[in-house]
Amino acid sequence: MKTIVLALAALAVAGGPISPLAAQEVPPAPGAEAVAPAVPARTVPVVLTTERGPITIALEVERAPLTAANFLRYVDQKRLDGTVFYRSFKWSDGTPGGFIQGGTQNDPKRILKPVPHEPTSQTGLSHVDGAISLARGEPGTGTGDFFIILGDMTGFDADEKQPGFAVFGRIVEGMDVVRAIADSPRSPTAGEGVMKGEMLEPQIRIVTARRAPAAKAAQ
Repeated sequence: MKTIVLALAALAVAGGPISPLAAQEVPPAPGAEAVAPAVPARTVPVVLTTERGPITIALEVERAPLTAANFLRYVDQKRLDGTVFYRSFKWSDGTPGGFIQGGTQNDPKRILKPVPHEPTSQTGLSHVDGAISLARGEPGTGTGDFFIILGDMTGFDADEKQPGFAVFGRIVEGMDVVRAIADSPRSPTAGEGVMKGEMLEPQIRIVTARRAPAAKAAQ
């Protein structure tokens, strides 16, 4: 598994098919106790309206309460309105996967107090296709920048060797928009260090970020 360093301090899956018969309900054996179905964790939907179209996010307010609440503060205070997606990372050798990054870019007029780090080893979330995660430098320094995963980037998850990054939601509508942003032109010279050549040109504006009807998060 490839892993990379986001260098945000600068800007900061096999089973066969199931037959219809096998999928039918089988009555429990006499004396067997019925097992209640698992209740999905509660989420809160947010819509990012971008120049390329809307992106709906289900925020994991139960599984990643601190990080999700942090994002909601930026939404409710309209601190993400007018910010941009400014970065698109792709593997140089064509390996599937990548991410787009956006947010406040450490603008002192927009950022709030940093949020404590919630590792994926604690939340049970992962950097899989459609996950949204908090950008940061050192653990506990994340504010208003975030990135959205394309493909499998589980190298960003926490393990015994690294704290990883904090996933706090998933995209439930608008992955086509995310992919369109990821495929946008990039400057060959903009950016510093590992980010050189990854900066979008032009940047993609986030017009508004707003809470959405609860039904959106269930899709």
